[in-house]
Amino acid sequence: MDLGLRGRRVAVAAGTGGLGRACAAALRAEEARVLLCGSDAGRARAAAEELGADWTVADLTDPDAAAGFVTEATDRLGGLDVLVVNGPGPKPGRVADTVLDDYRAALDRSLLAVVGMCQAAVPTMTAQGWGRIVAITSLGVRQPYPNLALSNTARAGATGFLRTLAREVAAHGVTVNSVLPGLHDTDRVRGVYTDPEALSSALAGVPAGRLGTPQECAALVAFLCSELAGFVTGAAIPVDGGAYAGLL
Repeated sequence: MDLGLRGRRVAVAAGTGGLGRACAAALRAEEARVLLCGSDAGRARAAAEELGADWTVADLTDPDAAAGFVTEATDRLGGLDVLVVNGPGPKPGRVADTVLDDYRAALDRSLLAVVGMCQAAVPTMTAQGWGRIVAITSLGVRQPYPNLALSNTARAGATGFLRTLAREVAAHGVTVNSVLPGLHDTDRVRGVYTDPEALSSALAGVPAGRLGTPQECAALVAFLCSELAGFVTGAAIPVDGGAYAGLL
């Protein structure tokens, strides 16, 4: 299936590992031109060289730096067609264990950085009459995870922003969607579920009975970035092995 991404100019945030790197790989496989970023220059360079992409360093916990990454990508690629919004999640913890400063930091990295990246991308995309924004958030925006109070809160706000933006830019040929990963085999999930028994307990709620692979999430992201997905916008789609139990 030709996704129509050959030669498209793509920025992938946090593309050095996990879901972000899998997305960068999937888009490169479609012959898109990809610029990825990471917080560590060595990892970013290594990932880019392996994938045949360009790279830069950006601190995605800082909303201004996150927006700056998209601006740099647009300049270096000579424009921007696709933005994959991604970033490091907030630290785990229960409501009882978090203070207001924790929420401020979580909002910076998982809400305001999303806003900053999108605001930097939208003018170029609307002017050219074509664009794709796909954000990687979390199943927790629909079905909050235990011990992830900060992520559940900040990413729910990001989902509201993305849905609002989707309605504003749809008439300009720009789609805005999000994918909601469940439990995937990433360093992030392994870091949250350090106790094997806790991970086994969490997997008991996944009908598929296993962790997802980063490539399975990336396949959906690539489709949403494609020419074929032009009438899909404002969607928030779980990729979770059936874990989400709601009807909507």
